[in-house]
Amino acid sequence: MTPNIEPEDWKVSGISRTYPSYRKYQPITGESWLKGKNADDEAEGLWRINDKLYDLSDFAQRHPGGAFWIECTRGTDITEPFESHHIEEHARNMLSKFEVREASKPRNYKFTLKENGFYMTLKRRVREKLRKLNYRPSKKTEFLHLAIIVSLFSLSWLGTVLDSLVVLALAGLALCWVATSTHNYFHQRDSWRMYAFNLSLMNFRSWRVSHALSHHVYSNSLHDLEMSMFEPFMCWLPGRQYGTKVQRWISIFISPIVYTGLFHAQILIRLFLSVTKKNIMYWDDLLSLSLPVFLYLTTDVGLKTSFLNWQLIVAIGSFIFAFIGLTAAHHDPEILHDGDAQRKDIDWGLYQMDTIIDRGDIKWSDLLVLTHFGEHALHHLFPTLDHGALKHLYPELNQTMKEFDTELREINHWGHIKGQKKQLLRIERNPLPPGSKKLK
Repeated sequence: MTPNIEPEDWKVSGISRTYPSYRKYQPITGESWLKGKNADDEAEGLWRINDKLYDLSDFAQRHPGGAFWIECTRGTDITEPFESHHIEEHARNMLSKFEVREASKPRNYKFTLKENGFYMTLKRRVREKLRKLNYRPSKKTEFLHLAIIVSLFSLSWLGTVLDSLVVLALAGLALCWVATSTHNYFHQRDSWRMYAFNLSLMNFRSWRVSHALSHHVYSNSLHDLEMSMFEPFMCWLPGRQYGTKVQRWISIFISPIVYTGLFHAQILIRLFLSVTKKNIMYWDDLLSLSLPVFLYLTTDVGLKTSFLNWQLIVAIGSFIFAFIGLTAAHHDPEILHDGDAQRKDIDWGLYQMDTIIDRGDIKWSDLLVLTHFGEHALHHLFPTLDHGALKHLYPELNQTMKEFDTELREINHWGHIKGQKKQLLRIERNPLPPGSKKLK
């Protein structure tokens, strides 16, 4: 159900002129988010970048990253995704070929991307650094990803044959790691690796919208699907209109149930909408069945046990995935959330820094970075880069942070776990904008 919000509160968002339309309707999905964004962005059925409208219809099939990114964003403002997904200048140099006209209305979003601002300065430096590196998806990352997929099937088989709950739990961890490591690939151009995400019962297409286009661009705001989709069960937005103190305490106690049901809820919602409204299921949704079919064909435990073991693995994987994801970097009382005071000039790169506290305890391990959403700030700033390349960009980030008087905050996972619980309970809004005080 929609939160009980006073009329004036519907208009409140620190990063946009309007309250996002999609939040007024249920259920909240990637499809409803795109529909609401289409209405709010007023791009007239075209693609908006800064203050110009472009027609990318004929280019979609030739887009090096895949047609999906262009086709699903028709009628929306893609300024920030365009800048963060294209580090080199080839795409910018091509834009004039597709220009239609100047936009008639100002942008809905308050982000700035000034050439001398934080993000564009950092982007130029990263561009130069990457020319000196082999930053294509690294062989090590690809090996780790494949090894995790193999471990999922191996542990699932072994746990079924041995009838071992411990081994099946390890298979659940492997399923979680398949999803988290594949996250590295669905940000990038189309490849077979992105399909591995569907082993979790979720679909990479939906997550390209909810995660890459929504959460990555509008982190911790009313426009962030990864905030909205958990309401009313869990709410990280400060303000009594979004959740009373009692509701927030209830969310603490029910969060394990929410975690455990995340994978199943995702496919059930998509199935329901496909039957009642418009089909949003794809052939690759069947890939999730490959695990129970594998267990049935390679063991003699029968169909029922194969199915039940698969469901147990999915539930455990879902719990770990949600637990890691929701305590990865974004929720803490010292992190900017919509409703808190904003900077006067909201440079998009600085906004990403304000909405993230990185995990400093996993940077020593490429495996943990890949499977626990590590190097989070740099990943938000440059999402299409392989996780293996991000660790090489800290000199450029540190130099730019020093010039713009900002910092990369870091804590360990236990700090994030405590901070996320505190944020769920936080009602009062931070009155001082980021950068105006040193956060402890």
